[in-house]
Amino acid sequence: MAEKRDYYEVLGVSKDASAEDIKKAYRKMALKYHPDRNPGDATAEEKFKEAAEAYDVLSNPDKKARYDKFGHAGMSGAAGGAGGYEGFGGFSMEDIFSRFGDIFGGGFGGGFSGFGSSGRGGARVQKGSNIRIRVKLSLSEIVNGVTKTVKIKKAVRCPQCGGRGAESEADVHTCETCHGTGVVTRVVQSFMGRMQTTSPCPTCGGEGKVITKPCSKCHGAGVVEATEEVSFKVPAGVVEGMQLTVHGKGNAAKGNGVNGDLLVLIEEEENGELQRDGNDLIYTLFISIPDLVLGTSAEIPSADGGKVRIKVDAGTQSGAILRVRGKGVPDINGYGRGDLLVYVQAWTPKKLDREEKEMLEKLRKSDNFAPQPTKMDRNFFERLKKMFS
Repeated sequence: MAEKRDYYEVLGVSKDASAEDIKKAYRKMALKYHPDRNPGDATAEEKFKEAAEAYDVLSNPDKKARYDKFGHAGMSGAAGGAGGYEGFGGFSMEDIFSRFGDIFGGGFGGGFSGFGSSGRGGARVQKGSNIRIRVKLSLSEIVNGVTKTVKIKKAVRCPQCGGRGAESEADVHTCETCHGTGVVTRVVQSFMGRMQTTSPCPTCGGEGKVITKPCSKCHGAGVVEATEEVSFKVPAGVVEGMQLTVHGKGNAAKGNGVNGDLLVLIEEEENGELQRDGNDLIYTLFISIPDLVLGTSAEIPSADGGKVRIKVDAGTQSGAILRVRGKGVPDINGYGRGDLLVYVQAWTPKKLDREEKEMLEKLRKSDNFAPQPTKMDRNFFERLKKMFS
């Protein structure tokens, strides 16, 4: 699969371009590669979809901010095709026109001949409503990425009539009021002269068609309620509060329109041992005083659910931070992984027997056990700053 181009490059604008400049740039690209101007040109159609995907992200402040920070990897699902994250490749042209058709102005309509429209209007394609869910992920799932499957109660296309809302094709007729356009135009005389207004057709409700015999299952709605299993991929490195969009997996629309989207809000399950700090993970290792003095090795939990063995050198001070590189969380933008930071904490026993007390009393009198901190030992915060820089 070809590597995605930068959205700003696609539209030919700079990163500090205004919302109006982005809109103008998209309109220019969309008109240039519009299917009505390039009939049968597959390359032009792909560029048309590519421009729509770029505009979908850059025209939305939240998506734009996420894209500016994380790039394409951060848009996982934000502008994806149905059931995936590959742009508008899973979208029909009607979906693009239903979102951005107003940008084309009078030059083109909401559809084109290849999809059964006149190319200069026609009944507006309806879009189903979005569905929002929350998904909790374990640390292991965040580190490795995961495919989640959820059951959702939603509106789906009626299986009996196929979404048309009528018992048969013969029961669907072109609206005689709007002649299939879905809108009616009125011309009124005012003190400013003749004015033309357009509004949804009152007879067909803007659908351009009239049903004479509704489907007995969906009663003309074209949709019914059902429970559906939806699977989607969650990329490695997602963070709490990030929203993924699975296009086309929301509620079905009436009149065989475009399905809404499934919006997935990411939540992180609390891990009892590892604490996340950006892409780094922090673990507190409690260790005995003899092991600190003599040195030892220890097994600590890793992000993927396994274990990592580390060495604790003789003479390690309580409060030391040991870094295990590359054992943190993958960067969502693909720039490597964070580190596992091990905070060493001396464990002081609360009760001692007589023999243990006698041994410690002897050690207390030894000059070697008297604290002799260096400048770095004293400057704890400076040490932290160096570890996290």
